Amino acid sequence: MSTQVPRLLSGLVDDAAVFPPGNAALPDAVTARRTHRTAWYADMVGPLLLPASEIQRGSLNGLVDPAEGLVIGLIGDTGLDQLPQALEALAPDGVTARQIEAPVAKRGEDPQPGLSELLTLADRLDGAAVYAEIPLTFGLMGALDTLAEARAGGLPVAAKFRTGGLAAELFPTPVELAAVICACRDRKLPFKLTAGLHHAIRHRDPETGFNHHGFVNVLGATLAAVGGAEVDGVAELLAATDPVRVVEPARAHRDAERPLWVGYGSCSIAEPLTDLIRLGLVNGGYEA
Repeated sequence: MSTQVPRLLSGLVDDAAVFPPGNAALPDAVTARRTHRTAWYADMVGPLLLPASEIQRGSLNGLVDPAEGLVIGLIGDTGLDQLPQALEALAPDGVTARQIEAPVAKRGEDPQPGLSELLTLADRLDGAAVYAEIPLTFGLMGALDTLAEARAGGLPVAAKFRTGGLAAELFPTPVELAAVICACRDRKLPFKLTAGLHHAIRHRDPETGFNHHGFVNVLGATLAAVGGAEVDGVAELLAATDPVRVVEPARAHRDAERPLWVGYGSCSIAEPLTDLIRLGLVNGGYEA
């Protein structure tokens, strides 16, 4: 592992370049991915996230040398029933899906039917981690119970939640997100996050007026939760805008493995990396 990227931050940021708001062209994303794999900060970057719809269209054909062994995260944007076909389409290009992430319900829908379908698929896969994206609304806790039971039974499944979007209601409050983190802790259930985590420290977007969670806030809050803090204490860290308050827990645990929080997808690798360097959590001379 790089001495410039501490163990706590290993694999923190998945490469979601082709997703909004970045919307990189797939050829550009694949080229950039090769750069990330050999860069000094490579330990920080997780797999390239690609939508199942692009895979099924054959968009990787000719972009990837099968010998390079590209590893991706497959995002199920075509429905759960189409995921097996997308996985089969990866083989000719020598691409491996290390993880599969798929929504199991829309906001307000019962997540259990979709979750049951995804768990059935996970049972047929050969070791790929499966993340069930669960809305932070109706049926959440029951869905976490189902996931925790399946994981305890040996399935490599975990949860995924959205922390932002195009509307204010898609941004959970610090208390709401703290409750979810503590619920996952209580169930020994790892989780991923996506959307809205553009910067390290909690901030208000001047264009939209939305309050965005900071990814280092989430890191500190998760460390606190694993250490025994309850919802109010975890929420305080999520709500903090003072960088010193947020960074200290991460600095204190920089040489430890990151607990519970698997990481998050970002359309930019440069933005989180630059923030981490400025906060002194990564030692590097990277310039964005």
